Amino acid sequence: IKMELNEIFKNENEKPLDNIPSDGGYTAIFRTIACVGDSLSSGEFEAAKEGGSSTYHDMYEYSWGQFMARMCGSKVYNMSRGGMTAKEYCESFADANGYWNNAYAAQCYIIALGVNDLFGQKQELGSIADIDDEDPKNNKKTFAGYYAQIIARLKKIQPRAKFFLMAMPDEEDANTELKLKHRDLLYSFAEKFDNTYVLDLFEYAPKYNAAFKEKFFMRGHMNPAGYLLTAKMTAAYIDYIIRHNMNDFKEIGFIGTDLHS
Repeated sequence: IKMELNEIFKNENEKPLDNIPSDGGYTAIFRTIACVGDSLSSGEFEAAKEGGSSTYHDMYEYSWGQFMARMCGSKVYNMSRGGMTAKEYCESFADANGYWNNAYAAQCYIIALGVNDLFGQKQELGSIADIDDEDPKNNKKTFAGYYAQIIARLKKIQPRAKFFLMAMPDEEDANTELKLKHRDLLYSFAEKFDNTYVLDLFEYAPKYNAAFKEKFFMRGHMNPAGYLLTAKMTAAYIDYIIRHNMNDFKEIGFIGTDLHS
């Protein structure tokens, strides 16, 4: 009996996280991946301080990006830091660290921003109407404007790269309404920009409830197992998107060149 490929590539009943390949699956076709994000993308651990407060420590080897790198055998850039916002990324952080340079050009960009912007700094969400198609630096100063600026400027560096925009998971808390608006904004970006997809963790990831956090969190941030789980979910979701859109990904090896099939 020959290998049956339809179950792998044409299973219409499959959901994005039904299969968690241990090696990242087809995500491994990306040889370079860049993660733009905040503490979650930086492997940040929260330690107890005398008096009950916390100290925060970015440990990039524990980030989901570096777990993915080891899983897939790909090179992963952590273009992230705890507390990061799209605004700070555009206005200072990327320039200060050289992240707009071609040295950090990647075949795949995963953007995971919004928590600090919307819930920490209470920034206005905005919409795709805030985008200046001629010059992204002139986008309106909303979360949407800054986020779209990141996409547009990275596209200029690597025009054929694939973009995956990460929605926030469902934590069964009072933030659900704004998280859904954030997710809807990401879907609107995916419609506006080519080669752009949404990782809808709100819909498909486990609920980040008390039982989940007991296993995968340490104080207010994830523990090592939590970051590994996030890497598994992220790689599995991208693998799912690739398998269900094979024609979109056939020229991955030509990204960064002028070659076409």
